[in-house]
Amino acid sequence: MNLKQIETFVLVATMRSFRKAAEQQFTTQPAISSRIAALEKELGITLFDRDASPVTLTVKGRELLPYAEKMLQSADRFQRQAENNALFSGTLRLGISETVVHTWLTEFLRRFNDKFPRLDIDITVDVTSNLRHDLLDRTLDLAFLMGPISEPSVQNMPLCRYPLVWVASNMLPMQKSELTIAELAQFPIITYARNTQPFGEIKEQFSQSDAANTRFFTSSSLSACFRMTRDGLGIATLPVVMVEPEIEAGNLQLIHCNWAPSPLGFTASYLHAPMKGAAEEAAKLAVEVASTYEH
Repeated sequence: MNLKQIETFVLVATMRSFRKAAEQQFTTQPAISSRIAALEKELGITLFDRDASPVTLTVKGRELLPYAEKMLQSADRFQRQAENNALFSGTLRLGISETVVHTWLTEFLRRFNDKFPRLDIDITVDVTSNLRHDLLDRTLDLAFLMGPISEPSVQNMPLCRYPLVWVASNMLPMQKSELTIAELAQFPIITYARNTQPFGEIKEQFSQSDAANTRFFTSSSLSACFRMTRDGLGIATLPVVMVEPEIEAGNLQLIHCNWAPSPLGFTASYLHAPMKGAAEEAAKLAVEVASTYEH
């Protein structure tokens, strides 16, 4: 009996699926089944009812699950007490909002590489709603997203807040640099995807300002929004930390308006779970890095 078998047992019991457990551990379903079968043979009992859908624990499996979880927690504490990040190994599945990609991701990865030399990283860039779903579905270990996530099983660490500003290309013909919401609506509004908090706020504000004919060009790609704006397609609301260099270079102009969407607040969010010490330590590192980039 080894910790990998115990971890697999807890994972299958939690996710109620051999397939999902295999995806979580970057292996195959037969490999997961083999680990469970070997553990059952060694213990001389059956842990799962494989005929049930989804997979369920047997009476003996339910009895042993709390002990298995305590074993993993003890191993996790043992590793942390050693204060040796080189002990962390495997793959950390990290979900990231694109705003982070354009600000401090590279610095985080540079320091991550130094601090966790045996830990691989698998990165997914997506909108917050999808990252939240994948984190709760346990297909991500850690997410940098617009948070916090209000779930008892999730730990949230505040990262940074970025104000949003209105900007346009200097190529866009404008009579003045201070506009009302109704005047902004004369141009296409380039903004975040429709299933995001910023878009919801923007759409509501334009609706209340009798700008019913506003055209929205939305995208889940911040890079696409940035490129459309720089090419003079319309007016955009983007994180100030992202557009400041372009404003200073004369490629974009700041548009003053009496309203802007709420600042973007990001958290490092991860699940409370055994053997997730790497996610917590990586989240702490992200807090250190992000604090130097907060506007």
